[in-house]
Amino acid sequence: MQVSKYVAAVTSVLSLVTIIPVAGAREEPSLWKIQKTLAAKKYVDLTHAFEPGIPRWPGFPDETRKTIYWYDKRPDTMGSGFFSEVFSHVGQWGTHVDPPAHFVKGLRTLDQIDPKEMFLPLVVIDVHEEAAKNPDYTLSTFVAMRTDLSKRWPDAAKMENKDANGVAHYPGWSLPVLKHLYEERKITASGHETTDTDPGIGASKGDYSLETYILSTNHYQIELLTNLDQVPESGAIVVVSFPKPKGGSGFPARVFAILP
Repeated sequence: MQVSKYVAAVTSVLSLVTIIPVAGAREEPSLWKIQKTLAAKKYVDLTHAFEPGIPRWPGFPDETRKTIYWYDKRPDTMGSGFFSEVFSHVGQWGTHVDPPAHFVKGLRTLDQIDPKEMFLPLVVIDVHEEAAKNPDYTLSTFVAMRTDLSKRWPDAAKMENKDANGVAHYPGWSLPVLKHLYEERKITASGHETTDTDPGIGASKGDYSLETYILSTNHYQIELLTNLDQVPESGAIVVVSFPKPKGGSGFPARVFAILP
């Protein structure tokens, strides 16, 4: 009984010590108040869920996946007791990150991107009305480009929007805007809802000069974003997260916005 009373007394004192700062002691810095503020905000997921058959660059194979463990015993699995799958897909799959090394040998791979580049102010350039009127529209103002093309997901044919000659028609960036953003405004990264940085009419001819430009500046980009219509043009924060494969050339990303 005496021991239990002693333990209770010590616990009580320790609790008070953690609550009441010692006179003259410096309070340890904490980000918990900021986290509570951010947690109370509205979040918008800017990421497509990926699966076999989703829209992709035509030169890439489709995803395959296989269940190798299942909750119950099955003849087609390696074991049971839990759920586990093997995924096989190209790095540029679904909403994904392209590091500089994706196009430019010797520049940064995924594991070399600083985490500070993954938590940023978000600017959305809204050109969805222009894109609806002109499927070949290119951005000529200035970091995520909203075209609302993601509303066609997961219909690959509608996203490619090919004409009778097999030429794709979907919006893209323009070089003057990209140069303004990266060279003058010093942005960290850019993203879009389409499968390519370049407009469809250029990509159909094998012209990827705009994506080459972005990655050659040693910055990364995000492709196949969604839900940009739910994000204000300014004032939000974007969080870009992805795995860290050594020397990685690209990977599916999880991107979300925190609204003001």
